[in-house]
Amino acid sequence: MTVYNFSAGPGVLPAAVLDQIQTELKSFNSSQMSILEISHRSQQYIEMQQAAEDSLRDLMQIDDRYAVLFLHGGATLQFTSVPLNMTDHHHHVAYINSGHWAQKAMDAANKINGLAVDEVSKMTSQLPEIRPLNDMPLDYIHLTTNNTIEGTAYHQVPVNIGPLVADMSSNILAEPYDINQFDLVYAGAQKNIGPAGMAVVIVKRNRLTNHPKISDVMNYWLEDQKHSELNTPPVFSIYAAGLVFKWLKEFGGVPAIYQQNLAQANLLYDFIDNSTIFNNSVNVAERSLTNIVFSTGNDQLDHQFSSEANEQGLIGLAGHRLVGGMRASLYNAMPNAGVQALIKFMQQFELNHGGL
Repeated sequence: MTVYNFSAGPGVLPAAVLDQIQTELKSFNSSQMSILEISHRSQQYIEMQQAAEDSLRDLMQIDDRYAVLFLHGGATLQFTSVPLNMTDHHHHVAYINSGHWAQKAMDAANKINGLAVDEVSKMTSQLPEIRPLNDMPLDYIHLTTNNTIEGTAYHQVPVNIGPLVADMSSNILAEPYDINQFDLVYAGAQKNIGPAGMAVVIVKRNRLTNHPKISDVMNYWLEDQKHSELNTPPVFSIYAAGLVFKWLKEFGGVPAIYQQNLAQANLLYDFIDNSTIFNNSVNVAERSLTNIVFSTGNDQLDHQFSSEANEQGLIGLAGHRLVGGMRASLYNAMPNAGVQALIKFMQQFELNHGGL
């Protein structure tokens, strides 16, 4: 039985990447040492890390005005690190509250003494409009581009809106964004980048200042000076991420994977929209391409669907505990066969339960 991972994270990794990891796990680059044990001060590591950074810069067209950092702690640590590093001037920020994880980021900022945090929550439909709350100068406006729980996304970002910070954890590299619109982008690795345990931070160097009162491992300026090697970095996560970046470049980069993601999402949404038992209530223009939420409207039937799907090798389809229902996460490495297998199962489930 073929297994397909639809989990919101850790997400599916490219099969070719897993094969390469397996092949060279005991001897990285013919060193007779595993990537799990090489020194982060060794030339082997330095070249591997630089190759990963160069590939990410190519994929997102990141020039030298930006630092690219590979850091511990995932995106959740960045909820606190971002405001500590990016609020030198006005000590005033705004958060666009588009969902659960945007709220979490805002909650973390609110814990910082002396920082004024405004909330932008006026809905245009299911997403707040991207705008500052007032005319006061802001250090940044924080945006979560894709909302994994709610199944919504900002596919376009207005220009000249002000200094933008974006949490792109769940759709980085999945659809095109212009990095030049942002002062900082951060993303947890475990969805479109690689294994859990790392965050990527892309930040304008002219926004970086040494902050002696911030813990060193949260200090972006210091991490940039040390090339993300202030302490032992997440070596394996960086290695695996580099392989994913290389795989994506060979696939054709973000434009090519975006077309695949668009086709897969449209295929699944089309089935849901024409189903007699499944539904998705998200405004079409705001639907996520990455995390597709749906339900039958019956909690018991939803649970049965997820359970039976799991038995068929369709893993991780239960919706988030806060909202229930189902969720299919179509990260970059999801093969077309996985989406087709899911739709085939949904068709049979509908035939079996459509009259209930």
